[in-house]
Amino acid sequence: MQAIKEKFESLFEDAADRKQLDDLRVKFLGKKGTVTTLMQHMKDIPNEEKKEFGQSVNALRQSIQQKLEQGIEELEARLLKKKLENETIDVTLPGRQRPIGGKHPLQHIIDGIEDIFVGLGYEVYEGYEVESDYYNFEALNLPKSHPARDMQDSFYISNETLLRTHTSPVQARVLNAAKGKGPIKIICPGKVYRRDSDDATHSHQFTQIEGLVVDKNISLADLKGTLELFLKEIFGQDREIRLRPSYFPFTEPSVEVDVSCFKCGGKGCNVCKQSGWIEILGAGMVHPNVLEMAGFDSNEYSGFAFGMGPDRMAMLYYGVEDIRHLYTNDLRFLEQFKYIEERGVKHESI
Repeated sequence: MQAIKEKFESLFEDAADRKQLDDLRVKFLGKKGTVTTLMQHMKDIPNEEKKEFGQSVNALRQSIQQKLEQGIEELEARLLKKKLENETIDVTLPGRQRPIGGKHPLQHIIDGIEDIFVGLGYEVYEGYEVESDYYNFEALNLPKSHPARDMQDSFYISNETLLRTHTSPVQARVLNAAKGKGPIKIICPGKVYRRDSDDATHSHQFTQIEGLVVDKNISLADLKGTLELFLKEIFGQDREIRLRPSYFPFTEPSVEVDVSCFKCGGKGCNVCKQSGWIEILGAGMVHPNVLEMAGFDSNEYSGFAFGMGPDRMAMLYYGVEDIRHLYTNDLRFLEQFKYIEERGVKHESI
C-alpha cells in the first residue's frame, strides 16, 4: 500500500491537465484500478487481520480521492485565473461605438398624431387585430350581405372571425362597454388588413388611426373644429380644410376632409395633382343605428368619428412614392430618416 501511495503521488505531481487527473482516477480507483484490486487479496488474509487490512485499503482510497479532488480544484482555479488575465478589459481604452437606429417614419407619424389628441383629452385604445364579424361589420351598421362589405374584403379565419379591416371595431367595443352612458373621447391606432393586391399605393397590411367622440349636443361643427385644429397642428397653421359630402355606412352625414397643399400653398403642384388640395381622411356624424345598437339613446346622444391612414400621411410628408418601402425593412430606405428630431410631427420640423 505504501508503494502504491508513493507511485500515485509521483504521477500526481507530474499531472498537468484535467485529462491526466482523470486518467489517474481510473488507474488507481477504477473498477480494475490498483487500489480496487487490493480487495481481491482479502481471501488470503488471516481473519484476525482482515478488519485492519480493509480499513487500510479504505484509508488509501480516501487519501487518493481527496488528493484528486484537491488537484482538480487547484487546476480549475489556475485556468480561471489565466483566462481572466487574458480577457482583462482595459478600461482606459476608448469605447466602441454602437450604431443607433432611428424611429421608423411611420411610427414617427403615429406617435405625433397620438400626442396631439392626447393633448386634447382623448384616450388611446388599440384593441384586437383578430376580430369577430359582429364587431368588424354588424355593430357598425354593416349587416351581412351589405354591399359596402365588398370594399373591405379581408382575410377570414372562420365564417365569424377575421383580421380586422379597420380599427372601427375598437370603437364599437368601447361603445358597448359604456352601456349607453357618455362621454366617450378616444382614438384607435393600429394595423388593419384587407385583401388588396400590393402595389405602389396599396398594401394588404397598413395602419389606421380612427377617432370617436360621443356626448350630448355634439354637432358637425365640433367635428370640423377638431379636425381643423389637428390638421393645422400637423401641416402648419396656414393650412385650410374643406369638407366634401361622402358616404360611409357607420356615419350620417359623412364627409371627406381635404387640406390645402402644404407644398404649393394651394396653387397646384405634383403633390396635390394640380388641385391645390390633398385628401387626408374620412369622417362624419355617428350613425343613429350604431348608437342604438350599443345601447345609447340617439335622441339624447350624438357623436362624430373620423379615420385616417398614417401610411398616406407619411408618404406625403417624406415624398415616399411606394407604400411598400414602409414595410420591407430596407435599411437603405430607413436610414434616411435618422435626422428626424423627436419633437412631434409638425411640418416645420421636417
